[in-house]
Amino acid sequence: MRRSAALLTIPLLAAAAESPAPAVAKPPAAEESYVVTTPRPGAFPLVAGGSAAPIVVSGADRPGVVRVVGDLRDDIARVTGVAPSVSLDEVPTGSAPVLVGTIGESPLIDDLVERGKLDVRGIAGKWETSLQQVVEHPLPGVRRALVIAGSDQRGTIYGAYDVSRKIGVSPWYWWDDVPARQADALYVLPGRHTQGTPAVKYRGFFINDENPALDRWAPTRFGQGLAPGHPGGFNSKFYARVFETVLRLKANYLWPAVWGRAFAEDDPANHATATAYGVIMGTSHEAPMMRGIEEWNRHAVPAVRDPDGDIVTPGHDPYGGTGEWSFRRNRDAITAYWNDGVERMKEQGFEGVVTLGMRGNGDVSLPDGDGIELMREILATERQILADHGMSGVPQVWTLYKEVQRYWDKGLRAPDDVTVVFTDDNWGNMRKLPDPTLPERAGGYGMYYHFDYVGGGRNYKWVDTINIPNTWEQLDTAYSYGVDKLWVVNVGDLKNEELPRAGGREVAELPDPAEDRLRRRRPVRAERAVAAARAEQRGAAGRGLPRRATDRGP
Repeated sequence: MRRSAALLTIPLLAAAAESPAPAVAKPPAAEESYVVTTPRPGAFPLVAGGSAAPIVVSGADRPGVVRVVGDLRDDIARVTGVAPSVSLDEVPTGSAPVLVGTIGESPLIDDLVERGKLDVRGIAGKWETSLQQVVEHPLPGVRRALVIAGSDQRGTIYGAYDVSRKIGVSPWYWWDDVPARQADALYVLPGRHTQGTPAVKYRGFFINDENPALDRWAPTRFGQGLAPGHPGGFNSKFYARVFETVLRLKANYLWPAVWGRAFAEDDPANHATATAYGVIMGTSHEAPMMRGIEEWNRHAVPAVRDPDGDIVTPGHDPYGGTGEWSFRRNRDAITAYWNDGVERMKEQGFEGVVTLGMRGNGDVSLPDGDGIELMREILATERQILADHGMSGVPQVWTLYKEVQRYWDKGLRAPDDVTVVFTDDNWGNMRKLPDPTLPERAGGYGMYYHFDYVGGGRNYKWVDTINIPNTWEQLDTAYSYGVDKLWVVNVGDLKNEELPRAGGREVAELPDPAEDRLRRRRPVRAERAVAAARAEQRGAAGRGLPRRATDRGP
């Protein structure tokens, strides 16, 4: 099961795997770019002479693709001061346009493929794979065009954002005020350019431990949450910014904030906004069946029991139960609660990965004990709910966090199509990896990892204390053991973990030995995380950070 991870891109964790098709060029080295600022033979003028190539997208394409062309337009304007026009379906006459679209979704792109103008071998049918290509005489009356095509919605989105990054717009341009690299002209080199297929299918992060930073800032900046009595919730305006950053980092998956927050209730448009951007939603390891735990806590009052288990103070919940987050004592209500989560997912039609299993309320162990038979009943109940709604094919995960790993160690196995997610020890060291002698699972394996932690030992949050060499070694090892279905990282309140989250992409994709790779790429990661003007300073300061961070660990 061990594999080479030479092209693995770490944190969000978009590892580009080289396509085997000979028609597709290798992804360029990190120092190279298919976008230049001076004319070259055969290069396509994205911006030249004070004019920008118009951008055209089909209105029949996926919502996230139609939306992202607006970001590409704005990014070109950030770099050059010239904003290209954007049009739906209609190619401006006499123009050399940028055509953006998804194979099988965009009539513009499909027409090029059918007429032999665009070679999509090595791209079509892949997962989240993009192509940038200069095409000669693509349409009647059009001499040439730059085509940005994707194998699916996110493949196209990543293709557009890769152009943004190549022209000089950081994924952190908004969150960290990173200035765009300025240029008077931009040219795309001829040839076929691809960033490859991600080696990890679901790649994302977990906004957690967000108080008091985001707790105070987000409602002030974006407005209060819309759930009555819970003004501190995060609304769709906030999450729109998060989703954009997720996609610019070539991630695709999010566990939303949970401290006193309920994603689905805080703004009814939150799930719809994820769909509009093309982001896959999940819930944390403690929140099964697409329902955050605060959706229960806001509406339930648990019964109080004496030492013998008898109720001395009645509780209540919306399902006629005792209000207890206990499958043993409040099974019918918990089951109905989970059923509503799956029903909502089906009705709203958003893309998601469903968390299975159950932990205690407040990210603790179950109050019912850790008997294998009880967990087997929980998993079976959740699976039956999915089957009842015709949702058995939805991706599902069971995360072996803290005490949950004991079930696995004692022999309990989730159904074969469920992704089993191994975890670190909260301090960046993987607790367990798959046994390479076991048969492969259809659902594969995933990883939950921490760049932020609040809990026993010592809290670390707000300040980046991550040991990058250790992170590289742990994630590289996990991947080599076949942990490639889902990676999610706890990143705290989103800010201050830019270096391990965004910079780790450079750690493992270059062919140098790991130590040289880390030393050489640290200034580049710092530049992308903060500002180009401070890159050299941060690179020098960061060389001793891993040791100092490790000294402070438990």
